[in-house]
Amino acid sequence: MLRYLAGLHGKSVFPAQGHLKHPYEAIGPGYQGGRVFGHIDLTHERLDTLKASPAHVRDQIRNELAGQQEDGLIPGVVTFDRKGEPSWKRGKGFPPLWVVAADECFRITGDKVLLAECRDALIRQIGWFERERTAPGGGFYYLDVVQKTWESGMDEGVRYDERPPAPAACVDATAHVFMLYDHAARWSRALGQSATPWEDKAKALQAFVQTELWDPETGFFYDRWTAHDAARRHLAFEGMWPVVAGAATPEQARRVIDEHLLNPKEFFTPHPIATVAVNDPKFELRMWRGPAWNCMTYWAARGCFRYGRKDAAAKLLGAALDATAADFARTGTIWEFYHPQLGEAKDLYRKAKGRHMPCDDYIGHNPLFAMADLWSECQQAQGK
Repeated sequence: MLRYLAGLHGKSVFPAQGHLKHPYEAIGPGYQGGRVFGHIDLTHERLDTLKASPAHVRDQIRNELAGQQEDGLIPGVVTFDRKGEPSWKRGKGFPPLWVVAADECFRITGDKVLLAECRDALIRQIGWFERERTAPGGGFYYLDVVQKTWESGMDEGVRYDERPPAPAACVDATAHVFMLYDHAARWSRALGQSATPWEDKAKALQAFVQTELWDPETGFFYDRWTAHDAARRHLAFEGMWPVVAGAATPEQARRVIDEHLLNPKEFFTPHPIATVAVNDPKFELRMWRGPAWNCMTYWAARGCFRYGRKDAAAKLLGAALDATAADFARTGTIWEFYHPQLGEAKDLYRKAKGRHMPCDDYIGHNPLFAMADLWSECQQAQGK
């Protein structure tokens, strides 16, 4: 399976074009939309290829940041016209997970020149979020709160079936901006610059997450418009993001992990993690409304690892890798997303309209090398 995935990575690299000054990696030859660069897929690809080629990862970071607009927005989905010219939606952001890949690249290479470039871009992106996506009353939101643009990347997710009357803090967007502040502080320290402004912002936003987005009764994080309204809440996997980003208290993280991520009645399906808890009435076998995405299992495992729960991370990763390998042996491809109960891809749906099945030969949501490496690290830490 991993050899096949390595081949898909190779097939997905194309010559430099437009503002992309280095050969760029698309999200996979099987994607229904053709050649596409960027979004959270690119972060997964960089994390997956970092050990094999730090130089390739540096190139992808620079390609992504080269499109940053004057207002600080970093393009999400970059598409190409018939002449090969790149374009994107200039008012639509995306989850800024790129900082994690950049941080991992710096950890391995020690490249402070690249880190300085990343810090400058990060500060400009933070400015865009603060100007354009600050929610009234605190926190941050994605545009999905007010319109179906799927800025969060979670197309047709259950959290937006009933929207609030006005923009309100989203659990994923708020945790992601906390992550930006945290990286800005750490990168500033590494470059000998003041980290205080970013530390202060991170601390204030962390307090907001821990109080306003947390429900102590269920032990889970939610969007602000549902966090304290039991009738409107649903168990969607996005409630794990404060744990992934490090915004949760240790006790909150423990409850999210033990009561939810490792709960077979909720997210710990035979192929984890379900994107909506299997016991939630909104669960269905459609895209972000139930099926398992390996990338999100990876993020969940990183959150467990962050809070010292290597046992939990190993369980999540081991189950997902085994299930993916078994499916690969049966079908000969790597799918965009998977049946959480080990069923067939033909029984899954993408969106309400359009293509029925998940895309095949899809690398953007399958950081399987990174998952295997983290699983191995967890096993070694436990003496296994």
